[in-house]
Amino acid sequence: MQRLCAAGADIAQIIARGAIGQDLSDAVGVNSGGDGQKALDVIADERFMTAFAGSNIRHYASEEQENAVTLNSAGAWALAIDPLDGSSNIDVNVSVGTIFALFPAGDRPEDSFLRPAADLIAAGYIIYGPQCCLVVSFGEGVQIYTLAPDTSEFVLTGNQVRVPETSGEFAINASNYRHWPAPIRAYIDDLVSGIEGPRERDFNMRWVASLVAEAHRIMMRGGIFLYPGDNRNGYAQGRLRLLYECAPIAFLMEQAGACATDGSDPILRQTIPDLHARTPFVFGSAEKVARVTAYHDLPLTETSALFTKRGLFRSQ
Repeated sequence: MQRLCAAGADIAQIIARGAIGQDLSDAVGVNSGGDGQKALDVIADERFMTAFAGSNIRHYASEEQENAVTLNSAGAWALAIDPLDGSSNIDVNVSVGTIFALFPAGDRPEDSFLRPAADLIAAGYIIYGPQCCLVVSFGEGVQIYTLAPDTSEFVLTGNQVRVPETSGEFAINASNYRHWPAPIRAYIDDLVSGIEGPRERDFNMRWVASLVAEAHRIMMRGGIFLYPGDNRNGYAQGRLRLLYECAPIAFLMEQAGACATDGSDPILRQTIPDLHARTPFVFGSAEKVARVTAYHDLPLTETSALFTKRGLFRSQ
């Protein structure tokens, strides 16, 4: 954790300097999943891998690399990391972050990472925003540390953090509405209908396109985030990776009293089949996530865009 924090503090300084140092948003290639890489993606990956060299991390798996790397054959832990989440926002000065997940190490990388997501022993993220914060859980609740700019140390500023149970906010990329499965369209239709709809209240939509920023807002204010699979080519399982993004965020959410599913089933009940496997992702306040699951259990006729009286769902 000390090595991770030191690397995170370095990256926070690089981001704060922005174009004074170099063009961090410069396109430098495509990763193994077909996503475009920015200069900061590569810089962050190199910083973290260098930071863990000679540590107790045996295997290092990065979203930016096709295969896992063995750093120390005698190490006890295996680290999966998204070194720079939300890189599409680098050039517009919106919060980005780092997401990490820690597993017990097996002899081989595949033994360490291709396993039940519930085997996680620690997970968290660093958000590089107006304040740089580390949000982490070791399986006994969630802690928040804030980076002190004068000392480059992370100071404990929140302990046993809980996701608020109620909120009027939801996050989804509404431009993809026409591609969503019927249960997701029906759920969003009911939110957008506001006080005149079956929910009988108004809601606000948020969308940052930075998973860390979305997760941090929900950690602080509650609400729900949805990235469903859809009918576009390559989007049947959404675009978020189970190992590097969804499992660690799900671990944090459950430790903070919230929930995380693929729309129907809990993320932490899934087994990771591949280093870069993707999954639909829904997380946030427990009641809201359970409601999305209930929409998936409805008959098709009741999730039609023409069906507007879902009386079963009148609770807030």
